[in-house]
Amino acid sequence: MGALIFLGVVLVAGIYCVTLYNGLVQVKHGVTKAWANIDVLLRQRHDELPKLVEVCKEYKTFEQETLQRVIEARSQVQSAREQQDIPALGSAENALRAGLGRLFALAEAYPDLKSSEHFRQLQTRITALENGIADRRELYNESVNINNVRTEQFPDVLIARFFNFTEKPLLEFAADDVRDVDMKQLFG
Repeated sequence: MGALIFLGVVLVAGIYCVTLYNGLVQVKHGVTKAWANIDVLLRQRHDELPKLVEVCKEYKTFEQETLQRVIEARSQVQSAREQQDIPALGSAENALRAGLGRLFALAEAYPDLKSSEHFRQLQTRITALENGIADRRELYNESVNINNVRTEQFPDVLIARFFNFTEKPLLEFAADDVRDVDMKQLFG
């Protein structure tokens, strides 16, 4: 009788450990899936940016420094994306978004460029991709948060450490992206 009780306890404990392990695997793959969703949008935007730069280059007087910043930031994003270096991707994304913001703002001073159908299509497409990336970044960070909580919670932490499940980095925003907008500065 004691052997049956012992066997029952071992069986229940084994089933419980398998359930914990499978839950951690599911959470880990949720992070991978969320990253893949961001990666697709980053690739699409990466392909659109050279077209935008070429359209702007057609206007010889357009500020070359701004175009160069966008090109360099695009390269940094690509490098960080390929290496899956999330902290570097966050800062490269911030530089690229700042460069694009400046580029779109400068386009206002070039009526021919601003009225170009090709430029407007690219601007709309890139803006839509930016919004998609922001949405996917939120999903990614939520998936990472669930993963990180599960790998630290007891008893999951025991299984996580034994099978080498690790914490994942959040895709963080720059302080400028989360701070309130200074309306005086914008309109001053």
